[in-house]
Amino acid sequence: MDLELRQLRCLVAIVDSGTFTDAAIELGISQAAVSRNLMALERVLGVRLLHRTSRSVTPTTAGVHVLAQARQILAAAGNLVAEATTGHTTLRIGHAWSAMGRHTREFQRRWAARYPGVEVLLIRTNSPTGGLAEGLCDIAVLRTAAGSKQFASAIVGYERRYCALAADDPWARRRSIRMDEIPQRTLLIDRRTGTTTPDLWPAASRPLIRDTRDIDDWLAIVAAGGGIGITPEGTTAQYRRDGVVFRPLRDAPPIAVQVIWRHHDPHPSTHAAIALLTELYRRPA
Repeated sequence: MDLELRQLRCLVAIVDSGTFTDAAIELGISQAAVSRNLMALERVLGVRLLHRTSRSVTPTTAGVHVLAQARQILAAAGNLVAEATTGHTTLRIGHAWSAMGRHTREFQRRWAARYPGVEVLLIRTNSPTGGLAEGLCDIAVLRTAAGSKQFASAIVGYERRYCALAADDPWARRRSIRMDEIPQRTLLIDRRTGTTTPDLWPAASRPLIRDTRDIDDWLAIVAAGGGIGITPEGTTAQYRRDGVVFRPLRDAPPIAVQVIWRHHDPHPSTHAAIALLTELYRRPA
């Protein structure tokens, strides 16, 4: 028996909706059909994918892995259909935190003027590859290393680092913060997609670390005074939040902004996007 996309769709729908009944409603098929597709998938793969009780449905260890692969396969299939039927009329640009920062609006304006036949979509995904590995975008703007040989990359510019503080923090009254002062405070980091790591300081003088889940969680904790953050300049332009202020961080190494894309079969507009971003980052602030 061959693996079928409808089986993968049923698995994803069951996990996302939480029940077989809701999955059937979402997919527009009967509950019995959902069950049959799941059982067929488990037979093809030879593993049990879900723990089922009267109250909950949760993935098994094997199910977690298969679920991640299923999402990528379904996204790739959707992209294939879209490109085959419409051509390369959309360029999806992924990012984890702050897109092109202060250049985002100008990039969109210039792109629309130069390439009116290709629409740009910005897609935020809390993924180390900005959604590229998951098949959610065509290229991605990163401020961390992609860490995979399957992607090509190009640096388009650099950004300063800033310190994020609660608006009523005593440091908020200052014009800038020094790197060697940070260990006095609790530092918020996102280990998955953030640009800040404890390695920025000597081992003997590192700040107390508090983990966060994503940019929204990070901003909320900063605003509440639960810690301070360090972030690229792009965040200061893309995310303005009541109760949060940003101050330049002195003596801190700059952050490289890079575009990554797939080595094989890149989107036709990849190099045009790189050229435009490089042009914008070279402009004086």
